[in-house]
Amino acid sequence: FTEMALPLWKNLLQTTKKRILQQRRLSLYNGAHGYEEDLIKKKLQQFSGGSINLSKEDNGIAILTLNNPKLMNAFTGTMMVELEERVTELENWEHGKGLIVHGAGNTFCSGSDLNAVKEISNSQASDGMNMCMFMQNTLTRLMRLPLISVALVQGKAFGGGAELTTACDFRLMTPGSEIRFVHKHMGLVPGWGGAARLVRIVGSGAALQLLGAAAGLGPESALRLRLCEETLPSDGPAALGAARAWLSQRTEGPSAVIRAVKKVVTAGRELPLEAALRTEKDIFGTVWGGPANLQALVRRPKHK
Repeated sequence: FTEMALPLWKNLLQTTKKRILQQRRLSLYNGAHGYEEDLIKKKLQQFSGGSINLSKEDNGIAILTLNNPKLMNAFTGTMMVELEERVTELENWEHGKGLIVHGAGNTFCSGSDLNAVKEISNSQASDGMNMCMFMQNTLTRLMRLPLISVALVQGKAFGGGAELTTACDFRLMTPGSEIRFVHKHMGLVPGWGGAARLVRIVGSGAALQLLGAAAGLGPESALRLRLCEETLPSDGPAALGAARAWLSQRTEGPSAVIRAVKKVVTAGRELPLEAALRTEKDIFGTVWGGPANLQALVRRPKHK
């Protein structure tokens, strides 16, 4: 059985991995949509400050930190560009299983740095649209990573910060934290894909209320709406440890299997049924007869 299955498994693995990688990195926008990525990157680089830090741990969990605490981790232009670079790094991390997104200084993210937004809004009209398309591309790629991701919400997740939480698979909140889609008060709607993702998480009625009222959601309200999975018992540095433990329970096992789990769920969420079924079949082929599958067959676990 092993001799027959392994060559088949390796061949399917290579073919499917290549195709899935191509799909995942496919840009939502191109020149036909008026999107000029190089130009918007150059524009964003003019608005410096803060950083996006990434650490990859041996257990297959990565920690992505928004680091601009003096502005409640608001996104500057350079942070937007760095986020895209970190997502590319995670796409190339073949052994990763999980991702925690959090903010430095016990707060999550207050959205965009208004100084950069004002400058961009006062320049060419296309700059604002290109920034929107750039962030949509980045957050869509983040959402499609073959990693089980969780946003650790401490303090405030406002505007673009609230949108970022929706690009993660799960949200954990700490006592006193708040998610708030404040776009209406800025005379805007979400532009980083947050509205489309929010509808898929909480439904159209709840999304309409959250965007229309622009009211803050604490942990209890977020739990009721299923926008949040759990309220962690502690805030501060201990919260990151609690988030690690929570995610570790959901990423236990070989990385190939956990990544395949995320891929089939992504396909089921995004593709029409027949295409999702075919993709599931292909991904099944990458783990069928693989090391974890063969080891499980040797152990012959009893059905209970």
